[in-house]
Amino acid sequence: MELNGRIIAVLPAQTGQGRNGEWKKQDYVLEYNTDSQYPKRVCFNLWGDKIDQFNIREGQNLTISFDIDCREFQGRWYNDIRAWKVVEQQAQASGMPDIPPFAGQQVPPPFTAQDVPSEGGNAADDLPF
Repeated sequence: MELNGRIIAVLPAQTGQGRNGEWKKQDYVLEYNTDSQYPKRVCFNLWGDKIDQFNIREGQNLTISFDIDCREFQGRWYNDIRAWKVVEQQAQASGMPDIPPFAGQQVPPPFTAQDVPSEGGNAADDLPF
């Protein structure tokens, strides 16, 4: 799965000792769907070397690729959202995304001052109301 959003919190790293040796985990909170009246948030984590590899900081706009898994511990179930790829989004100069035209579609020329009719106008072109 994949989400685009902004990092609003970088939580402290956690370390521990397991049967396979020492482990390191860090949680992050991503806010997405920010155009909505009620933006959504998701807490995801990175493990081991990926923490240093992606070097996530608060305020970054990112695209997160992740897997969702569920595990049981003492009769309770917990969701785990583990990111495996993180890509920083490039800021757009204008607020509009660059969307290429469909194949075969002609793009109209940009609007210019010559496209505006003159103030005098032609009486035959005037509307009666």
